[in-house]
Amino acid sequence: MEILILGCGFTGRRVARRFLARGAKVTVTTRDPDKLADLGANAVRLEELAPHLSPGLLVLHSLPPDADFDMRSLRNFPSRMVYLSSTAVYGAATEVDEKTPADESTPRAQARLVAEQSVMDGPWSSLILRPAAIYGPGRGAHEALRRGTYTAGDNFVSRIHVDDLATHIEAGLLSKLTGAFPVADEEPCTTRQIADFCANLLGLPASLSTAPTATRVTGNRRVDGSGIRRALGITLAYPSYRVGIPAALANR
Repeated sequence: MEILILGCGFTGRRVARRFLARGAKVTVTTRDPDKLADLGANAVRLEELAPHLSPGLLVLHSLPPDADFDMRSLRNFPSRMVYLSSTAVYGAATEVDEKTPADESTPRAQARLVAEQSVMDGPWSSLILRPAAIYGPGRGAHEALRRGTYTAGDNFVSRIHVDDLATHIEAGLLSKLTGAFPVADEEPCTTRQIADFCANLLGLPASLSTAPTATRVTGNRRVDGSGIRRALGITLAYPSYRVGIPAALANR
């Protein structure tokens, strides 16, 4: 089994380790191969990818929409592709599940939907995963709060622990499931609720959880990711931030 991970970052590293543990040959693309020297995969720059392509590849595509990459360069080598998109494609929808239509009204959604379509138009079997906010060791509300860059309010945000997202990707690559699905854990909450939770864990003053210091405004969206879990037959290791964030802090 040969795996290709286009854009091996926070999530891609975990997917690579899972397939390496299976004995698969794993190639990953990165701007700086030296930074992935300890991964155990074949790390190459995107522009050096061509010699490493072979028939029957399973591909995780996690490059951002603005990446300078032509899907046609993969030719007919992949047999299966999972694309890591975003719940941004749902626009202003406040309640999202696998039946919610995409909303093309924002440039961010448009860019993601164009990328999704390029994957679905390829000569391979494909699955689109649209994860909610990804968090884990070193990344998430707990880290932003510690840095003083978190804005808390009454807007709802859904999340998915990076290890649970890797479970979705692994199962998706090994399945024949097609279509596009949102990915999230089982407990959406307001940004204020999670800030209070993190402040208590970190021993920070409660006032920090309400300080409007961040420059980015988050959306207001509750995401039901149960559809993809049923379709792939998987369960979550971290069904809520209440277990996921303490685990992330313990493995920071």
